[in-house]
Order: sequence, then C-alpha cells, then structure tokens
Amino acid sequence: MPNTFKNSISGSIGNTETTVYTAPALTTTTVIGVAISNRIQSDISVDVKMYDSSASKNIFLCSGSLVPRTSNLVLVGGEQKLVLEENDYLTLSSNIASSADIVISVLEIS
Repeated sequence: MPNTFKNSISGSIGNTETTVYTAPALTTTTVIGVAISNRIQSDISVDVKMYDSSASKNIFLCSGSLVPRTSNLVLVGGEQKLVLEENDYLTLSSNIASSADIVISVLEIS
C-alpha cells in the first residue's frame, strides 16, 4: 500500500458550492490540514461540507463560519484529523464571490 502526501489547492471560491477534494477510488484519505483564507477586504462567512458516499450523507463541517478580512480559518490541523473513504468529498462556498482560497493537505493510502 503506497502512502502519498498531497495538497489540494483551490482559489477564488465564492457563492457556488465547489468541490475542493475528492478521495480517489480504492483509496482511504486522512485529511491532516484544512486552511481557508479570506482574499478580500471584507469579512466573509464560509460553509464546508463533507459528503460520505457510502452513507449517501452530506454534513456541515462548518456553517456560516466567519473569516475576518485578510485572515484565515484553520478547520483541520494539529491533532484534528478527518478520514475520507473512496469517493467521499469536501466542498466549500462563501457568501461573497471570489473571496476564499483553500489548501487541503492529505495522506492518501491506496
């Protein structure tokens, strides 16, 4: 089983819910970091959701979370981890167009 560290980076995300990471087929992924950055001069609020494909459920990891102007929100890091199975995915949306960047650091085990 190879273990591969990867980053998934998405920029200028806004009002449309955008898939920012999908666990590949035949892979279990440990999310070791999620950082969301506010790229504009106004406060924004963000939603991050996780879709569990085996349970066919979509849940919020955070809903309407404030990211002050020129600041960031660390959603996963340190001792916090998140496990995604194959075809599970994370989405991000913001209340303002083109306002959020995200970096997701993962360990993929296949």
